[in-house]
Amino acid sequence: MACVLETPLRMSVLSEVTASSRHYVDRLFDPDPQKVLQGVIDMKNAVIGNNKQKANLIVLGAVPRLLYLLQQETSSTELRTECAVVLGSLAMGTENNVKSLLDCHIIPALLQGLLSPELKFIEACLRCLRTIFTSPVTPEELLYTDATVIPHLMALLSRSRYTQEYICQIFSHCCKGPDHQTILFNHGAVQNIAHLLSSTSYKVRMQALKCFSVLAFENPQVSMTLVNVLVDGELLPQIFVKMLQRDKPIEMQLTSAKCLTYMCRAGAIQTDDNCIVLKLDHDLKHAHELRQAAFKLYASLGANDEDIRKKIIETENMMDRIVNGLSESSIKVRLSAVRCLHSLSRSVQQLRTSFQDHAVWKPLMKVLQNAPDEVLVVASSTLCNLLLEFSPSKEPILESGAIELLCSLTQSENLALRVNGIWALMNMAFQAEQKIKADILQGLSTEQLFQLLSDSDVNVLMKTLGLLRNLLSTRPHIDQIMSSHGKQIMQAVTLILEGEHNIEVKEQTLCILANIADGTTAKELIMTNDDILQKIKYYMSHSNAKLQLAAMFCISNLIWNEEEGSQERQDKLRDIGIVDILHKLSQSSDPNLCDKAKTALQQYLA
Repeated sequence: MACVLETPLRMSVLSEVTASSRHYVDRLFDPDPQKVLQGVIDMKNAVIGNNKQKANLIVLGAVPRLLYLLQQETSSTELRTECAVVLGSLAMGTENNVKSLLDCHIIPALLQGLLSPELKFIEACLRCLRTIFTSPVTPEELLYTDATVIPHLMALLSRSRYTQEYICQIFSHCCKGPDHQTILFNHGAVQNIAHLLSSTSYKVRMQALKCFSVLAFENPQVSMTLVNVLVDGELLPQIFVKMLQRDKPIEMQLTSAKCLTYMCRAGAIQTDDNCIVLKLDHDLKHAHELRQAAFKLYASLGANDEDIRKKIIETENMMDRIVNGLSESSIKVRLSAVRCLHSLSRSVQQLRTSFQDHAVWKPLMKVLQNAPDEVLVVASSTLCNLLLEFSPSKEPILESGAIELLCSLTQSENLALRVNGIWALMNMAFQAEQKIKADILQGLSTEQLFQLLSDSDVNVLMKTLGLLRNLLSTRPHIDQIMSSHGKQIMQAVTLILEGEHNIEVKEQTLCILANIADGTTAKELIMTNDDILQKIKYYMSHSNAKLQLAAMFCISNLIWNEEEGSQERQDKLRDIGIVDILHKLSQSSDPNLCDKAKTALQQYLA
């Protein structure tokens, strides 16, 4: 079918060729070299980002003329360079463009151009070759047809950062099997490319790294060589590990991980007893460092990508290795294992499956019993994820005495531990049974709750308010908790609404009031507190719509006319001016405020 369509398609394109396009090609044949140069420059500017113009020029025969000018020794270096630039731009169009360029034998012409002494021309030829070889329609074998090409490309690696970037990119795309790997290896690819990993250019480092990943793929010879290569005094595997750090771009992390994985599979780096050890005469310290690096590798890779997390967990014995790592004698290995677990715990799917299958919570709870603060911080953060309502680990963690442990963390001088302790309790309280909520309140104590609500750190304050909001959900629970702790909670709410806090803190506090107002008996604690009623009234007229809306929820819950005592509450709120404010808000330009106010007013009319 493609052959049938080809001729009409070309005719269609040809029919749209403009006089301007013909003019560009005609200028390439001008007897004045300066006019030819200007014509090529004008053509370059015309084709940038314009695939239609590129197709027109190819149909009109621009490519053979550009290649002719590029190969003529009588052409100036500037003209030859500009021709290479235009050809590269044409190659950046469609795959059909690349096919047309290949039909015109562009690759031999460009490879011949690499013999020039002029660096700018060489760089332009390499850039065009890079574009062509990275196209899926270009056969990789074209790079290996002439045996002199690879050694010459190796020699050009030292010329500039652009030659380094383009040549490495060509190698990484054209190395498709053991034969190609052998050719590149025998011509010194490892030695010539290794030092590029310390380049100041990210693009050069990245393309060099990709080269190593394709060279090492299922290739023991290359992998064994890489283990012993030194770059600026550092072994290559150590450089790969550094490239796994979270501050590095994800592309770099993934590619360096590939390199280490391929070396491991090839036997250059061995896994034994959950340890990753180099085949060198190193002591135990290096084994610890590599185990640590391995866990860091997986932690980095799994941090932000669900598919990668799934692949890591599906790796044979991976969860067992992580669990064993949690009880390592080396603090650094233990910490990196916990970090790896924390990274993987971001997956909802894995929390429901693998984490439950391996009872990960058990060793994690042991880590939390006795560990340095740096380990405790990551372990408690992981526990926060395991306590989410959809996690099957939540119940056994509760049964293992987690409430007491977490309550103790909220008293830590370490800010991160205080945040994680209260965060975990907040997750624990979400949709929890009454007994669990009561145990949390008892474990914390009213005094500690007030301490947290007056914490100078806004994260601690917000998580504590989140805990209160989760505790005060469902009417029986609200009424029960407010009957025993109502006075203290109302006092805390008052202090926060009067204090110098940000919008988010006050919004969360008003939402707690709205929950209290939803209780059957608890709402009377609001109705009998004139100070609180005045504060709700104040925030209904606040300049911030979020605070207005939160205050409106309080009012709606207080006046709902299907509930006992609603008439008396409506009357009292009318007397303090709430209805007048509702009428004003019903005219608000904010649709949420307007709708909420109208709904509230309907309760008065019902």
